[in-house]
Amino acid sequence: MREILHVQGGQCGNQIGAKFWEVICGEHGVDQTGKYKGESSDLQLERINVYFNEASEGRYVPRAVLMDLEPGTMDSIRSAPYGEIFRPDNFVFGQSGAGNNWAKGHYTEGAELIDSVLDVVRKEAENCDCLQGFQVCHSLGGGTGSGMGTLLISKMREEYPDRMMLTFSVFPSPKVSDTVVEPYNATLSVHQLVENADECMVLDNEALYDICFRTLKLTNPSCEYSVNRTTGLTTDINSITHKHGFFDCGISY
Repeated sequence: MREILHVQGGQCGNQIGAKFWEVICGEHGVDQTGKYKGESSDLQLERINVYFNEASEGRYVPRAVLMDLEPGTMDSIRSAPYGEIFRPDNFVFGQSGAGNNWAKGHYTEGAELIDSVLDVVRKEAENCDCLQGFQVCHSLGGGTGSGMGTLLISKMREEYPDRMMLTFSVFPSPKVSDTVVEPYNATLSVHQLVENADECMVLDNEALYDICFRTLKLTNPSCEYSVNRTTGLTTDINSITHKHGFFDCGISY
């Protein structure tokens, strides 16, 4: 089986990733405890090992690595309905946060935590029969997703040069956020993505809000609703890579 290892970093990346796993669990008939509760369908079980590792007692554990420089988002994921399905050792987080500072995520706080994240990545990769690649969910506006996210991508590229690297990168917009350093964080990250990623799926915050306002006629779209829209996009794309594999399909969908 050609497995895909999922990595999510920062507040935005972890919020998208948490919703992504809810959708994937629903597609495969996996409940909130990791047990298969589907309709015994061959279609549901056919490629379940691409995203899940079958553990003891018939539990399915996501091939996921969750990282952040502060514990808040990790705590919210653990307490969420699907928080039990993740391997506890795969939560890697710091205490200080990046403060929307790309350099903190890439060179200081993130650099101190990166070895712990890589250890978890190695363990998950070793549990794969034939790892086909990585998918990374992160934003380019915050400090952790942009700074530490691109640092991790570059480290994984060094260690796994022949594996595919796919990113779902949420780009910032001045209409959505008032944080003045977001454009700088994104600019510093783009070079890293060009150098180290094979495929980069650009998710535009402004475009997502335009869909909410113009198409769906929402007067005040919540952050959670935008996350759900983003998750829908990532799930649509991943249904292709999931079913056919990275190498069996082009990027011009």
